[in-house]
Amino acid sequence: MRTSAVKTLVVINVLVYLLEFLSHGAVEMWFALWPLQRIDGVHYFHWWQIVTYAFLHSTQTILHLLFNMLGLWMFGIQVERAVGPRRVLEIYFASVVAAAVSQLYVPVLFGARAEPTIGASGGVFGLLLVYAVLFPRQKVIPLIPPIPMPAWLFATLYAGVELVLGVTGTQSGVAHFAHLGGMIGAGLVLLRWRLRRA
Repeated sequence: MRTSAVKTLVVINVLVYLLEFLSHGAVEMWFALWPLQRIDGVHYFHWWQIVTYAFLHSTQTILHLLFNMLGLWMFGIQVERAVGPRRVLEIYFASVVAAAVSQLYVPVLFGARAEPTIGASGGVFGLLLVYAVLFPRQKVIPLIPPIPMPAWLFATLYAGVELVLGVTGTQSGVAHFAHLGGMIGAGLVLLRWRLRRA
């Protein structure tokens, strides 16, 4: 059972969450993904934030961390067993970076407010896409609505909902384009693997 990479990611996320809680916001100031544009005349963005933001979660509610870790575990464990720890990390970090790039450039096109982004969702969405490709007929039961559906349909519907919510600006405060960017990053990794085998 090769699941060391996913377990390590979960442990790191939990430890960073505890550090965030103790730092009273100082960690987010330096390691959240800040917009490229200035906020109140100050430029907060730094290059390392395109990775570090993915290990931060809202300390206002533990649900943000719990839902992301649930998704990371559910999809990541199965993907890691299929492709191994090195490749699951390749997928995860490609998704995280692609999600960050999407969040930096796309929301401003739709007039979204400039604010920092945190959370592992981009990486989780990337793993969801790969899971759906590797196990398309595997049944997934979403929390809302709790209706069993094949993984390929679940991933497709989720991506469609994220696109609609992002374009319409619905459910502000959620990085919908980062989620889609994570799926794009994972898709590019899958494409590269397939081209190498061709």
